[in-house]
Amino acid sequence: MKTAFIYSDDFAKYDYGPGHPLKPFRLKLSHELIQAYGLLSLTDARIVEAKPAEEKDLLLYHSRDYIEVLKAANSGREIPGGERYGIGFGDNPVFEGVFDWSRLVTGASLQAAELVDSGEVAAAFNISGGLHHALASRASGFCYINDPVIAISSLLKRGRRVAYIDIDAHHGDGVQEAFYRTDKVLTISLHESGRYLFPGTGFESETGEGKGEGYSVNVPLPPSCDDELFVYAFNEIVPPLIGRFGPDIVVSQLGVDSFLTDPLAHLNYTTNGFCEVVRKIQELSPRWIALGGGGYEITNVARAWTLAWAIMNTIDLPDELPEAFLEQHPLEGFRSGKLRDEPYREEGPDKEIMRRHVTKVVTRIRDQVL
Repeated sequence: MKTAFIYSDDFAKYDYGPGHPLKPFRLKLSHELIQAYGLLSLTDARIVEAKPAEEKDLLLYHSRDYIEVLKAANSGREIPGGERYGIGFGDNPVFEGVFDWSRLVTGASLQAAELVDSGEVAAAFNISGGLHHALASRASGFCYINDPVIAISSLLKRGRRVAYIDIDAHHGDGVQEAFYRTDKVLTISLHESGRYLFPGTGFESETGEGKGEGYSVNVPLPPSCDDELFVYAFNEIVPPLIGRFGPDIVVSQLGVDSFLTDPLAHLNYTTNGFCEVVRKIQELSPRWIALGGGGYEITNVARAWTLAWAIMNTIDLPDELPEAFLEQHPLEGFRSGKLRDEPYREEGPDKEIMRRHVTKVVTRIRDQVL
């Protein structure tokens, strides 16, 4: 299977500022681990230099006035009235190059969409993408431009049916909002319940409106949910939905802030459940665009997205991290020296409470949507 990895060294030159949890350096770290495993020289894999999106591309979703404010913020100086657009708050700071960063990330997702839709490759991965919270006229949740929405919109213009699968710990609210009233896009988000986590949305009752009724599916999961329950919920809901919808292309957001050691969420996944679900997405996808997403413990990000790229290329990697890579990054926290996590499973009365909750959510979705 031919694949494409879209990347630029420029990803890592942007900085949200000291103390901000989103570190673009994690993309460079992921790239270097993928490279250390020899996964950038595979016969059927293309390495594609990311190019910025054009303004007209951003207007596929975002309002003109919002884009103008974001352009003004590119200097790194606070913009009067920026707060009306969510720009300048702690989550969404003004920093030098914020517009350039957003264009580059979005351009990479558009390149992935073009390569897959044209048939040049069967699957493409933009690890910088998946910024799923941005709304049409507002920055939100570290996201300024919603690259999944723009990539999907470009495919809709070509007459494609698209399924979007989001496994980030946070609900993919911006993508849901963009396609809430259409039957051309099926959005599925498995995430920590909005009762406990930003953005406070994504309940199972949110199923779309008008022509979109039944085409928005949310699987809110309880805090401490582990691999077993995550994989159960995914397998019960996602394959039958994809089978009935029959997409031309699947777009997936592979956020890893759902992992046990991530500082911003409360789910307890590991690379084990993550890889099982990524393999299933690969099986379900006639053609596949994979995007990055959340992940604020950078060693989790590098290890998980290396594993995801290996799965896209049907490669089974050794568990020992390459020695040269560990020597290059002695301070980054790869303490175990392993690519994969040890299995983790919740036990006891709390697990049974979680199991009942997840079963109830799955049953309700089956009744309402399937």
